[in-house]
Amino acid sequence: MSHSSNLFITGSISIIEVVAAVIVRSDGQFLLTRRPGGKIYSGYWEFPGGKVEKHESLFEALNRELWEELGIKVSVAYPWITRIFSYPHATVRLHFFRVVKWEGKLAPREKQGLFWQFPDQVEVSPILPANDAILRALLLPPIYAITRATEVGIKLALEQIEQGLKKGLRLLQIREKSMSPEELLGFSRQVLALAHAYRAKVMINGDPELAREISADGVHFTSTQLMAMSFRPDPGYGLSSASCHNSEELFVAEQLELDFVVLGPVQPTFSHPNQSTLGWRRFAKLTCGYSLPVYALGGLSSEDLPVAQEMGGHGVAMMRGIASL
Repeated sequence: MSHSSNLFITGSISIIEVVAAVIVRSDGQFLLTRRPGGKIYSGYWEFPGGKVEKHESLFEALNRELWEELGIKVSVAYPWITRIFSYPHATVRLHFFRVVKWEGKLAPREKQGLFWQFPDQVEVSPILPANDAILRALLLPPIYAITRATEVGIKLALEQIEQGLKKGLRLLQIREKSMSPEELLGFSRQVLALAHAYRAKVMINGDPELAREISADGVHFTSTQLMAMSFRPDPGYGLSSASCHNSEELFVAEQLELDFVVLGPVQPTFSHPNQSTLGWRRFAKLTCGYSLPVYALGGLSSEDLPVAQEMGGHGVAMMRGIASL
């Protein structure tokens, strides 16, 4: 079964529009349902949802499907990731929503199995292959912090990072353009040791060789590096992400099937107060129908997370907010 990006789909292929719900509880667990007997792929696990009917909006379809399948009404749902997948019998465009609030008691109205899972401990199988990318995306935390040790000093930076880790920070990018190679190597090793003690992941900005040398968890590529790529980065580097500022860069990241992207600046930043910004409306337009998790960046803090998610973002990337988590 092969995955196809929506950017390669032509008008000659009939695409079935489908909504899928990632129903998330406050403890971080999400719901998977098992397809009942008599349906194609019976016994496979999937996210609840179904086909969009004519004259239905995506949200209307989501609400109807969850009522029919589980007996709940959606209170709060955020648009998230859109993926196109080609099965032997059909090509589907899956519009994933994160459902964080609902009314009613969950019940298997179609005699389907129900199972709550933690993203890092998925125990059921087999799972429909169209959901593989979504399961990987669920492992990404909502906050992506970026270091600024050159500005505040290494000692204070490490203290702030540890404070953030104690408060739940689980994804961090080392971005220190002005450090000497020796200083950057030492700082990166310190950050990695701190982060791994809290089971957090560390990305290295723009330097795959440094990432490999210290066994970091991945590489975050600059937009310039991104636009020079022809192939997906070596999986040996771990996670691959990139900075994007426009639709062209988002397109390339999607073709390379990176793990996630950062999009901005959304708002004016302290370091570049006069730089042009996207604003939330443009951010939402760019992320609508996009297949990768997107972190909003630029003048944001953890308090902006609900807005970012409402606008289709996965989370918030920030440089100055580590200490205030």
